[in-house]
Amino acid sequence: MSSHERVLRIQEALAALDLDAWLFFDHHSRDPLAYRVLGFLPKQSVTRRWYYLIPRQGEPHALVHRIESKVLEALPGQQHIYSGWRTHQDGLGVILFGLKKIAMQYSPGCAIPYVSMVDAGTLEFVRSFGVEVVSSADLIQQFDATLSPEQIDSHLSAGVKMDEIRAASFAKVSSALRDGAPINEWALYTWMREQFDREGLVTDHGPIVAVNEHAADPHYEPSPETSSAIRSGDLLLVDMWAKWNRPGSVYYDITWTGYGGSAPPSEMDHVFGVVKAARDAGLAQVQEAFASQQALRGYEVDNATREVIDKAGYGDRFVHRTGHSIAEDVHGTGANMDDLETHDERRVLANTIFSIEPGIYLDRFGIRSEFNVLAQDSSARVTGEIQHQLLRLLP
Repeated sequence: MSSHERVLRIQEALAALDLDAWLFFDHHSRDPLAYRVLGFLPKQSVTRRWYYLIPRQGEPHALVHRIESKVLEALPGQQHIYSGWRTHQDGLGVILFGLKKIAMQYSPGCAIPYVSMVDAGTLEFVRSFGVEVVSSADLIQQFDATLSPEQIDSHLSAGVKMDEIRAASFAKVSSALRDGAPINEWALYTWMREQFDREGLVTDHGPIVAVNEHAADPHYEPSPETSSAIRSGDLLLVDMWAKWNRPGSVYYDITWTGYGGSAPPSEMDHVFGVVKAARDAGLAQVQEAFASQQALRGYEVDNATREVIDKAGYGDRFVHRTGHSIAEDVHGTGANMDDLETHDERRVLANTIFSIEPGIYLDRFGIRSEFNVLAQDSSARVTGEIQHQLLRLLP
């Protein structure tokens, strides 16, 4: 897509939301969303503030510092130059003149931290020109979290390979337990990272490989110092996320659990059943809404899963949101399935991917079950394999 086409699409979105403009701002490359949405990378270091305003109608306006005057040259529109604080103030006044309501990368109360990129001082400065600043969260979701067919394909193909690595990881543990060979969290973690590298997959960190009480910590990661042995009778949780090592690729993110034996304790089986029922209730909420083409908000999916866990008596043990947006970042900028950490009222859009991953975390073990969901125009589906029961690691 050319820069001109991108501007036209943004202007259509501004008209639909009844906004006068979208003002992008950056300093020292602090806002990666701006570069992704605008579709460019600066050819020089960004050590001075720049602004790029796309109005609902007409040509865009760029305001750049004199010593970095080419930083926005890849973008269309009229360029304005400043150097001192007076010309900075005057220049911003020129590009904001006549505007009443504009969007910026800002979230009231930092309710959606993924889009809250603009500092408070800059917001105060922009508002001093008499404009109302609203959150660009809905725009960001439309232009950053909504995926192209090629991006969706990258997620699906990475998922096939990730499911293979996941199955091989649990098989490796089963083999070690059968043979009486030593294996621990760190050894499995290291082996899984080697598989990622071999297949051309990359991740920002992880995976989580957690045994027993470590699985009760939702963000535990093993290290040589903290690693526990994996033995018969243990519960093992594996949370893994990765994407292809190429531009534009989208993450695949799953969590599976298994028991080191053929007959898990009844409590573990029961907790897995509650988590599974909650997960499936969240999926049903999404599928019913998209099949009937009803608007669905992120918090509604969280409520559907949380209700199941609350009724089972484990509400205080479900300590995180139900799911998160997935895109080029494993935690993307689209609607999260969340009415706990935030009240996410954003509409779940077609051609977005997100996780559904309820969990119950007790003192001795924790169980989470996670899959990814692709929402489309009139349907929604899980993009990979689905765990239906606690794995038995000694077949």
